[in-house]
Amino acid sequence: MRIAQIAPLAEAVPPRLYGGTERIVSYLTEELVREGHEVTLFASADSHTRAKLVPCVPRALRLDSGVQSQLPHTLLMLEQVRRRAHEFDILHFHIDLLQAPLFRDIGARTLTTLHGRLDLPELAPFYREFHELPFVSISNDQRRPMPPVNWVGTVYHGLPTDLLRFSPSGGEGYLAFLGRISPEKRPDRAIEIARLAGLPLKIAAKVDPADRVYFEQRIRPMLEDPLIDFIGEIGEARKSEFLGNARALLFPIDWPEPFGLVMIEAMACGTPVIAFDQGSVPEVLEEGVTGFLVDSVESAAAAVLRLGEIDRRQVRKRFEERFSAQRMACDYLEIYRALADTSAPRLRAA
Repeated sequence: MRIAQIAPLAEAVPPRLYGGTERIVSYLTEELVREGHEVTLFASADSHTRAKLVPCVPRALRLDSGVQSQLPHTLLMLEQVRRRAHEFDILHFHIDLLQAPLFRDIGARTLTTLHGRLDLPELAPFYREFHELPFVSISNDQRRPMPPVNWVGTVYHGLPTDLLRFSPSGGEGYLAFLGRISPEKRPDRAIEIARLAGLPLKIAAKVDPADRVYFEQRIRPMLEDPLIDFIGEIGEARKSEFLGNARALLFPIDWPEPFGLVMIEAMACGTPVIAFDQGSVPEVLEEGVTGFLVDSVESAAAAVLRLGEIDRRQVRKRFEERFSAQRMACDYLEIYRALADTSAPRLRAA
């Protein structure tokens, strides 16, 4: 198939450090190329891919201090995609909603994966208007706040099975927090859990400018505890060691998490996850198999004491069965083909 992948421009594909959506676009693109499809990636010029790269900005916009607004750059990218739309069987968008008015007339050949939270009240009238466009959710729970739209599937994220190394022991005995410092990710809960459990906690996380005040006022004072080690933002190359050497990943979220990529990154290393039971978590995490679902700091600390019940080899096995990039690509290809078959008669008639 001739497939266009349209990525956000905030980060490179794959991102150098933090970036969930761009990372998934990369894994999907490379797997589709590996399977022999003709894939074109619209992304920043500092992206790396075996697909045909259409560079839409010189480098990831988050890293460009001269960029005041990402909107004009994204609209210029969409103009390029629109001009070349006839070259592709499927246009797969990963930028949420900006493309909807521009591609409505050829909407049957588009697919939009919604990567973010959908419970913001201003989103409902937008998606109600564009209800006929084909959408994919990244968990079933993500769909709950939405008006009726054209859901064509739920596709869970996947990782290349050789991306992260399996660690059979979790040798260094610490707890891990990986991701972003923000109120909804609740690193403060992670610190409280580690204190109650009496175990060291390593925090590898980025601090966005929007969350700087929260970090300085709420989190930084908690870092004075000798049990807590704040590492900062890390890239892909360090994740195997960071996650693999941990006894468990703490995922103490306080929001309707759409998926939670870090959970399957931990599973790839064989590391169990202790996560608050919100959003997509019960779809991703298997109680007693790949980790534990909890509802309080106290129950999370109690779950730390039960980590010996988890077989790390089984955690890795379930990752390979449920969350590989190959499985993700197969799920998307099934949707692509269904959309292409549906839209082909109308295209021929036109």
